[in-house]
Amino acid sequence: MRADDSVKAILETFSDPEHVATYAEGPPRFVPGYSSLHRMTGIMLAEKAPADARVLVLGAGGGLEIKALAEEQPGWSFVGVDPSAEMLKLAEHMLKDHSPRVHLIQGYIDDAPDGPFDAATCLLTLHFLDADERRRTEAEIQRRLKPGAPFVAAHSSFPQGDGERGRWLSRYAAYAVASGADPEKVEQGRSKVEASLSLFSPEQDEALLREAGFSNVTLFYAAFTWRGWVAYA
Repeated sequence: MRADDSVKAILETFSDPEHVATYAEGPPRFVPGYSSLHRMTGIMLAEKAPADARVLVLGAGGGLEIKALAEEQPGWSFVGVDPSAEMLKLAEHMLKDHSPRVHLIQGYIDDAPDGPFDAATCLLTLHFLDADERRRTEAEIQRRLKPGAPFVAAHSSFPQGDGERGRWLSRYAAYAVASGADPEKVEQGRSKVEASLSLFSPEQDEALLREAGFSNVTLFYAAFTWRGWVAYA
């Protein structure tokens, strides 16, 4: 993940103090089973990662993902990377009870330490990147992992055929409204998602992970427009 024009546009949103202040309210309203996704991520990583695992978290702004994993695994330590200084401030606040085990870095995947890490995650982030940059970012994550180490990725991924894209985005919006999100903001969000050129089908996403060097790519989470996979370095 690097600062090309599309990523810069997203970064502007996640650097807006007003957006950051209410960020924690968003994912549970837009992502079905959000807390369960964190719990499942911890379970998938723990199958291979040791009790004292060092975990790379790309897209760590906000701190929600690291907080959930840190509470599940008191022996794990985390390196979190995110380009937004405002989101990292929120993460620092969210993770104050776990701060001795957490090191946060402002930047992109190229700014992450070489590792090797025992596990890695990237949740609700990769759908911001085009195919080439997504493949490159995943390859850089894979390079930083120990052989056989697990990687969990979850992001927007759903059928992209004629008529299917609009149908699934309508369901995405309906779920958010039913979960208490403001209908006007939901419609604005849907329009942005619909205009995105960086959304792929689950089959395409799995292929990108394999091209990046991961093996045994397995779908474990599917909820409307969201998919999650575990794969191994």
